[in-house]
Amino acid sequence: MVKPELAPGYPAHWEADVVLRDGATGHLRPMTAADADAVQAFHMAQSQNSIYMRFFTYKSKLTPKELRRFTELDYRDRVAFVITRGQEIIGIGRYDRLDDPTEAEVAFNVSDANQGRGLGSILLEHLAVAARENGIDKFSAEVLPENRKMIQVFSEAGYEVHRRFDDGVISLSFDIDPTEKSRAVMESREHRADARSVAGLLAPSSVAVIGASRAWGSIGQQLLEHVVEGKFTGAVYAVNQEALEVSGMMPYASIAEVPGPVDLAIIAVPYDQVPSVVEQCGAAGVKGLVIATAGFADDGEHGLARQRELVRSARANGMRLVGPASLGLANTDPAISLNASMAPELPAKGGLGIFSQSAALGVSLFASLSRRSVGMSSVLSAGNRADISGNDMMQFWEDDPNTTACGLYLESIGNPRKFSRISRRLSRTKPVIVAKSDAMGLRLPPGHVVRTTQAPAGALDAMLRQSGVVRVNTIEELSDVAQLVVGQPLPQGPGLAIIGNSGAMGTVVADAAEQHGLTVAAVESMLALDTGQSKALPLLKRTVLGALAREGVDSAIVTLLPVIGLSIENIAKTLHACSVEAGKPVIAVFTGIVDPRIHVNRQMSDTLPAYSSPGAAIAALAAVTRYAHWLTLETPVLEPPEGVDSDAAEALLDGWLENVSGTELVTLDPEQAKELLRHYGIDVLESVPFGSEDEAVAAAERLGWPVAIKTLDPSLRHRLDLGGVRINIEDEQSLRRNIAQMRKFLKPYGEKALEVQSMAEVGQSCTLRAIEDPLLGPVVSFGLSGDAVNLLDDWAHRVPPLSVADTAELVRSPRAAVKLFGYEGLPAGNVAALEDLAARVALLKDNHPAVALIEFKPILVGPTTVTVLAVDLRIGNPAQRTDSARRAMIS
Repeated sequence: MVKPELAPGYPAHWEADVVLRDGATGHLRPMTAADADAVQAFHMAQSQNSIYMRFFTYKSKLTPKELRRFTELDYRDRVAFVITRGQEIIGIGRYDRLDDPTEAEVAFNVSDANQGRGLGSILLEHLAVAARENGIDKFSAEVLPENRKMIQVFSEAGYEVHRRFDDGVISLSFDIDPTEKSRAVMESREHRADARSVAGLLAPSSVAVIGASRAWGSIGQQLLEHVVEGKFTGAVYAVNQEALEVSGMMPYASIAEVPGPVDLAIIAVPYDQVPSVVEQCGAAGVKGLVIATAGFADDGEHGLARQRELVRSARANGMRLVGPASLGLANTDPAISLNASMAPELPAKGGLGIFSQSAALGVSLFASLSRRSVGMSSVLSAGNRADISGNDMMQFWEDDPNTTACGLYLESIGNPRKFSRISRRLSRTKPVIVAKSDAMGLRLPPGHVVRTTQAPAGALDAMLRQSGVVRVNTIEELSDVAQLVVGQPLPQGPGLAIIGNSGAMGTVVADAAEQHGLTVAAVESMLALDTGQSKALPLLKRTVLGALAREGVDSAIVTLLPVIGLSIENIAKTLHACSVEAGKPVIAVFTGIVDPRIHVNRQMSDTLPAYSSPGAAIAALAAVTRYAHWLTLETPVLEPPEGVDSDAAEALLDGWLENVSGTELVTLDPEQAKELLRHYGIDVLESVPFGSEDEAVAAAERLGWPVAIKTLDPSLRHRLDLGGVRINIEDEQSLRRNIAQMRKFLKPYGEKALEVQSMAEVGQSCTLRAIEDPLLGPVVSFGLSGDAVNLLDDWAHRVPPLSVADTAELVRSPRAAVKLFGYEGLPAGNVAALEDLAARVALLKDNHPAVALIEFKPILVGPTTVTVLAVDLRIGNPAQRTDSARRAMIS
């Protein structure tokens, strides 16, 4: 089946690669008239029973009229999707709008060989999104009672399904607006599918190395040798069309000649041969690929186009792909024992899962963790990250019993909204450590094909904090935190005991601890440990256990200068015993050691984290303490504010957007903005532009005295110091006088239009802003107006959806936010009302990507009221968000 030529009106944005229930992939797209022959072939290959279940009768062949009806679509009232594997249709789903324009009848047909793989639920999700886009909010279907599989698809979708039995047929109907339950169902299915697709890569039953070479030191030769020497428990095949023998094995000329099924193919062939090898793997039924070959990032746009084609080819044939330019992957589970990587040895078995992107940084991270003796459960180097991503790995780690902590080094992030919801869930059970550069999202590494961000600085970090992620800057910092979380209990609070044999060092550590937000609860920094091992070690143990037993002590750091007669190994055993007995974290710092043969920065006594620098130790402990505190917070509660009509707001936006094209942004006039905001329960204090003094007086009489007058110039309208606003005008005479004075004062800036507005309750001036970012999607920002945001960049950022706790934290996070709570004798503001406003803005922005910018400036937060004085609201045609109400892999 040739990919159809796109007809006018073909909704290309509905196309998607999808992960099936068993972890394999397929391609979903709208059906076209060119699919007629393929649809007929699909129908004729179905069993009699399947045809009967779909059509309530048996028909061996579709008539030409039926084929035209099924394949000639308008993509509005009549829509159909197909899921393909290779050139074959394996599933069809469709809807037809009924007489009620808000309702459509839906039907599915899945090939006999592919039933039970989740195709029906995927088709339903994508049909629902397309239907809602076309103004349909309800699906109905007629199903035979014996068609239990299809009934199950509807009943397990998370919608509230209504059933009616009539004349031997079950009639089903349900609203298709996403609900909390339907979203949870979709995310659960997506999670299981993604986890299984990664498990297929990390736990294959057979591996083929394509490009295995006899040339010593070549990539192919090393990869094959590492798989074999790592004692992989499954079958291993070498593929090389030229060699007669490779590493003692008889190679096969092509993947098609390998006698058994191949779960994982490792490709190490020259750059120009990779596409054909991927196609051969698809034809041979390979399930997953690791592409070690580089060069795609070095070949400019041509290389990126070839890389995209590799991904399309792999996914179309049901395969997930790691790379290109991947260092490989490893699984230390003894039942698998897979070292399909460039690392000469399988890592030591442990609880840390590792994901990295570029090869160079992957090598550095692996080396850093290996030097520290940190055991790993699984390692994956994504290279150019063309397909398998950190999100996929987190889905796998969540279910993997061998992984107790997760570390990721990210250079780009393709789907941060999905990352946020997965990491927030994963962090509840396993620490997630992320190292990223401050420039991530602003520019792309070579070979990475994702969107860049236009969000304000700090928004991405705010998203990570919301998700409970332990964010670090470097590989070394990631390793510092990792060796602590994989072997120690989490601290239950910030209380720290400092123990050592140097008073000066104890003071330095105490200062560092307080700077990182820890509380110094006990100090024993003058231990005399030069009395011999038999006396010193018991003294050390008594001191550490005594400190850990004190009230308010949640962890201990032991900083020791070298002591003659005491080895660091024996000290480590003693401290490890203290941690186990007390059930609290203990970390060791050995400073002043100059002997290069003594390696300090590593895990000792199996699980005791040891460092040479007290600064690194304190930073790691503080990061883990913050994570432990995040765990104590209640599970985020999403409580949408009352009085919201999102459907009415969407209808308004649809009407306004009909004449908006491309990247154009349209600023709503004040009345349009107020109309939209009213559907979210947000009021803007009325203002009236005027030309003459008489018009201003008439407006003031209607609004009620006292009033304010402002210039409409955006740069001056809120600047009292520059004469852009005058307040507390109490009568007509004063109003006329202020208008004349204001026009005279503003004359050097040019003729400025003016407006009159009622006076609001006096309060703190704030700014609330929400944007639609190409990478992050909706971003909400809050700050106190004036120098705090204009000069000091004192903003707080959050990524919706916002929980009740997220909203409260948003308005409290700016450093200047103390002014909202009664600063220097001023009355406290109505923070509860401010939180309610922020929650409404976040919900509006999350619901409507077409709102490109909404800015309330200023908002006055008074003791009893919160008043929005002005709004700037701009709309445009939105791009598809990276995480939407349908399962789709990022292309």
